[in-house]
Amino acid sequence: MRFAAEQPAAGRGLSRRALLGGGMALTLAGCNSAGLEMPNDAGGPAPSPAQPASGPPVGEVLGTGPVRVGMVLPLTQNGAPSPIGVSMRNAAQLAINDSGSTSITLMIQDDHSSPDAATQAAQSELGAGAQLILGPVFANDVRAASAAAKSAGRPMIAFSTDVTVAAPGVYLLSFLIQGYVDRILQYAVSSGKKSFGIMAPQNDYGNVAAQRFQEMAGNVNAQVVVTARYSTGQIATAAQQVAAVQGQIDALFIPDQADAMPAVASALGSANVKTKFLGTGVWNDARVLKLPQMQGAWFSAPDNSGFDAFAQRYQAKFNTEPARLATLAYDAVTLAAALAHNGGPDPFNQAALTNISGFNGADGVFRFRADGTNERGLAVMEIGDDSAKVISPAPRSFAAG
Repeated sequence: MRFAAEQPAAGRGLSRRALLGGGMALTLAGCNSAGLEMPNDAGGPAPSPAQPASGPPVGEVLGTGPVRVGMVLPLTQNGAPSPIGVSMRNAAQLAINDSGSTSITLMIQDDHSSPDAATQAAQSELGAGAQLILGPVFANDVRAASAAAKSAGRPMIAFSTDVTVAAPGVYLLSFLIQGYVDRILQYAVSSGKKSFGIMAPQNDYGNVAAQRFQEMAGNVNAQVVVTARYSTGQIATAAQQVAAVQGQIDALFIPDQADAMPAVASALGSANVKTKFLGTGVWNDARVLKLPQMQGAWFSAPDNSGFDAFAQRYQAKFNTEPARLATLAYDAVTLAAALAHNGGPDPFNQAALTNISGFNGADGVFRFRADGTNERGLAVMEIGDDSAKVISPAPRSFAAG
């Protein structure tokens, strides 16, 4: 299963936001962030690529630290450079320059966006002494490469949004659909919303989001009055289903992608559906924010400020905007470097990676669960004046549990 958020299309991955100032460093619970290794010139050139002294070739090598970490990325797809993979590689270099050049040696290999190549890349890096594998991005590639990591007894921090590939020792750093759903539903209930409708596309993203919403509604004593599913050409019919019961619902959850939302909004307008609309982080896109029908809608998402600060630094170094997923690579490498610096002979053990206090990265606070999924501190945004503003800030820690 490959969700839309994992698609490597250049237009989908590139950030649309204006670039704001500021920098960041990963704050780690249980680690002294002041003790992280920092280069004299974070903006200087990256370490020259080199091969390890022994073992098989491992692609590009960044950093000179004693702890070896592998990274498997879709640097190419169908023989051409992948904008997402290249952007994540650049973010990894930025992280090495910032904090990891003397803590870890990062070995980066291309999985060519295929499971077989992902397995080969992971095996090569493990053979060269990698104690941790970062990546891959796509679910099938994670599933294949994680088998090699498990066989070697090494953990993996991957970037897929498909929770079926998560497992003890295979941790997902990505923005999970489940986290978006939990945050927006909990906020809506806390704001007095008690009954809901779901209008969701017939695809993987819609399936997971609708199922999670229904499950969580039961947990918070909320009612789902109607679930209207649609495929291409059926949006108007689904909107009519919602319109028929709109007097019974306080809000409508619409887990669809930004490129589909103009058609969805138009159908809701034609059906005269007037209620609070709820969505996920994929709505943080100009194609949604500018829709007249979406003004006043709420969605959950990472706080913009962290990514904007990262994007400014990225653009200053690479003269281009980063893909939205680039912060995942930055945080993964920074986390690996920090744990390597502070963690002794087994820096990536389960207790270290599942620290209940979590870590504070470029997109805010996050922590790994023992089952491999994650929990992120997300904000709730409200659409208005063709933009999004925070109406419920993201938590800065997991102190409340």
